[in-house]
Amino acid sequence: MLYTLYEAGYYAATPWRFAALAAKNFWSSPLNPARDTDFARSAYAASDLFANLTRRYGKPQWGIDMVECDGHPVRVHPRVVWATPWVKLLHFSRDSDDLKAAGRAKPEPPVLIVAPMSGHYATLLRGTVQAFLQDHEVYVTDWANAREVPVYEGKFDFHDYIEHVRQMLTVLGGRAHVVAVCQPGPAVLSAAALMAEDQDPNRPASITVMGSPIDARLSPTVTNRLAEDRPFAWFESNMIYAVPPPHPGVGRRVYPGFVQLTAFMSMNLERHQEAHMRYLQHLMEGDGDSADKHLKFYDEYLSVLDLTEEFYLQTVDKVFQRYLLPKGELEHNGRLVRPELMTDIGLLTVEGENDDISGIGQTQAAHGLCSGLPAHLKEDYVQPGVGHYGVFNGARFNSEIYPKVRAFIRRVDPAFE
Repeated sequence: MLYTLYEAGYYAATPWRFAALAAKNFWSSPLNPARDTDFARSAYAASDLFANLTRRYGKPQWGIDMVECDGHPVRVHPRVVWATPWVKLLHFSRDSDDLKAAGRAKPEPPVLIVAPMSGHYATLLRGTVQAFLQDHEVYVTDWANAREVPVYEGKFDFHDYIEHVRQMLTVLGGRAHVVAVCQPGPAVLSAAALMAEDQDPNRPASITVMGSPIDARLSPTVTNRLAEDRPFAWFESNMIYAVPPPHPGVGRRVYPGFVQLTAFMSMNLERHQEAHMRYLQHLMEGDGDSADKHLKFYDEYLSVLDLTEEFYLQTVDKVFQRYLLPKGELEHNGRLVRPELMTDIGLLTVEGENDDISGIGQTQAAHGLCSGLPAHLKEDYVQPGVGHYGVFNGARFNSEIYPKVRAFIRRVDPAFE
């Protein structure tokens, strides 16, 4: 019912949104002699803000067509190299001629960036991808929006996620490096452990786990406490809704992205309100650059996707309530997941000092689980002064975190021995 009411609210606001857009165009028109008055600027700003707050935010574009390698421009060509109804594996292929001109004739380490399936699109990692493109062949998991997947395609759960990671590593071939950003950490570590036990030739050469709930019992955050304080039945009853028409996935039971977004925004509601008031002020003052920065951020932040019922509920159950992986009790298709059997896979964990989603220690816990790894293949890093988002994006990531990840990959990569 909630999803249907949400859709009804969106369509009910459509006439008002169109009216706001018309007012915006009227007050900003060069043919309007009053456009430079205080009243016109205020009317324009209010109309623009209302239109943006009530519109639907679709999937953002990657917009990556160029990267600099040692100061040389290198063209980038995104292409899908493997796909299922639930994910597209994107390869951000760099132009070979441009790489040669930049002095990069030798093959560079392939990196699979596993994006979180936690409400936002993989494009949230745009900055992460751009950083890794400087020195690597980059592949990214571009997860599907569950409301766009027809019911006849079947279900997608936590164990399907693990299998998808394994299959993508097989598609890459050899021994690629994996970067798990936030939510995928437990699934990626599980896939690597299973591949190590099988002596799979495509097992990763290294795993970098960033701001992830490997053991959510440690340094619990508001998100962790919510999962602990509520019984599992509460999540089933209050967080799952059927997709209404006209979406292709009509009838599929999902955890809606707008519910997740509401939860995230409520954690820092005052900050978001202040940001929108500043945006309004920038528009009235004619400060287009600052207004554009605001729009760019919220175009990404407000673009959300739905998760399947089974994936969401199993993640709550296995990761945030029963802590199966750190307790050594996680099973995948009848097999016990045993990270201690990993012996030749590098492990780097990265955490943010001010992370309010995955507290300090939750990601570091991976080192205790991977007891079979020698010390020279393990490394931990805590970045001062950053929160959850800053662990994988932004100025500190580019200047301090990414260089450490790059150095670690080269240190443990068998091709560089």
